[in-house]
Amino acid sequence: MPSPRVTVQQAWDDLAQGNERFMAGQLLHPQQNAARRSELRGSQAPNAAFLGCSDSRVAAEILFDCGLGDLFVVRNIGQIANDNTTATMEYAVAELGVAVIVVLAHGSCGAVKAAIDQTTATPGEVTPAIKAELRQIQPAVQQEWFATQQVSPYVDAEHIDVDAVGRRHLDATINALMRRSRVISDAVARGELGIVGCQYQLEEGRVSPISWVGQVDVTR
Repeated sequence: MPSPRVTVQQAWDDLAQGNERFMAGQLLHPQQNAARRSELRGSQAPNAAFLGCSDSRVAAEILFDCGLGDLFVVRNIGQIANDNTTATMEYAVAELGVAVIVVLAHGSCGAVKAAIDQTTATPGEVTPAIKAELRQIQPAVQQEWFATQQVSPYVDAEHIDVDAVGRRHLDATINALMRRSRVISDAVARGELGIVGCQYQLEEGRVSPISWVGQVDVTR
């Protein structure tokens, strides 16, 4: 298992600085030329991995102003830590030596809204495959609902904060990665890996840290 090439803090700081450039409209578009393509022909060595939502508005390389070979990315609806995504993040740690995993939720998430709908008294029709994925977000829906409402066991979509549900699900995703993967949890324990859970605000462009584990200071 390769050791990380940078510290957890360095890996996070690079991403945070890239997001600052994105918000300011001062993108550098680094590592996107022919020389970089040639450099990466035989191998890759990203310092960060990314688990995010498949939403077309949430493209990691753009939000963090990264280039080819900088991020190891997996995306699905609602950034769910299922068997496939956990294995992908574990590969990033065990085989590629990444120093940080960013789990990114975002505002007005369609998957979260769909999970809320599936928790109402009259849920809409969705395919069996979609329903199976949404079930993994529904515990966060129920937690937020019962934390703020005591009227009905069924969620009223008009009276629940979508982004608050997203933050609860974000925490659950980080916990699931740690619980499902001994490789990931051991790397965090050794100080070689950090996991930072963030929420992206679509209009502002800011990636805001919400929760994190490991030796990383996201406040500086």
